[in-house]
Amino acid sequence: MFDRTIKIAPSILSADFANFGEECQAIENQGCDWVHVDVMDGHFVPNITFGPATCKAIRPHIKKIMDVHLMIAPVDGFVEQFAEVGADFITAHVEATPHIHRTIQLIKGLEIRAGVAVNPSTPIESIEYLLDMVDLVCIMTVNPGFGGQKFIESQVSKIAKLRSMIGDRPIHIEIDGGVTPKTAPLVARAGANVLVAGSGVFSGGSVGNPSVYGENIKMIRAAAEEAQEQ
Repeated sequence: MFDRTIKIAPSILSADFANFGEECQAIENQGCDWVHVDVMDGHFVPNITFGPATCKAIRPHIKKIMDVHLMIAPVDGFVEQFAEVGADFITAHVEATPHIHRTIQLIKGLEIRAGVAVNPSTPIESIEYLLDMVDLVCIMTVNPGFGGQKFIESQVSKIAKLRSMIGDRPIHIEIDGGVTPKTAPLVARAGANVLVAGSGVFSGGSVGNPSVYGENIKMIRAAAEEAQEQ
């Protein structure tokens, strides 16, 4: 059932690549809500990360939501592969294809929840005519391609505008990039409810010391929930 409560979605881009299974288990045990998988192709963004095989390998270790963010172009030819390996959400970028409506139709046709992502320089109006189709909108608060970047504050007004556009539609607003206890209140107050955090969750911890992940998750969640209630 849909709700707008705060959800913390650690990005495994910041995890220990040699221990993905254990890392996924650790963040879930420490209280995360979703596991965010950043798929990059070295073409749409200047980095290469994971493919369907990695998602297939980690899926048995994820008991909650596997949130797959496709930063790839072209995208349509890979959607079915990510659906087959167990993605719960598949998000594609509006900038990655001239036919994003068709891409969303494809995802929904596979009975997967569909998301659309918007880069920092892309107007939120570009997705206005997708809002009756999507389950999630991801607003990039950094330029896609690398973890650990600084939060772009100009995106806060975009979040607020999107929240107004959504109205009472059951659509999650996800924020990806630079999420910390300091930036979480800004996005939550503007209307976001799914916060993707990479270094903000994984920094300082490990599979051998997972309680740090838990503390980081708690701090981000508390800061966001307090702002959401204001």
